[in-house]
Amino acid sequence: MTRTQALGRSGEDLAVDHLEAQGYTILDRNWRCSIGEVDIVAREGATTVVVEVKTRSGAGFGHPLEAITHAKLARLRRLAAAWCEAHGPVDRLRVDAISVVADRDGVVIEHVRQVC
Repeated sequence: MTRTQALGRSGEDLAVDHLEAQGYTILDRNWRCSIGEVDIVAREGATTVVVEVKTRSGAGFGHPLEAITHAKLARLRRLAAAWCEAHGPVDRLRVDAISVVADRDGVVIEHVRQVC
């Protein structure tokens, strides 16, 4: 595992901890299909939430959420639909994003609901 992969995995673990602390139930992690991968699928009440996690070790390359482009949002919508197709219908569906910045000063987690 490369340093970048380890950082990403650590960020996803922190995002899961954050979601669980907020009362979410984790349904799936790193779910893959032919069009890509979903980092986390969780449930908040009756809502199924597909979560994209972006992790950085500092601000040198900008805020992590800046990496979520219009093309990435479109792909996330397609991935959310594919997950629902594979796992059955859901009452409500939402796509969220979580940024994790972990540097020598600590960890900052930002959760943005309904990014698309």
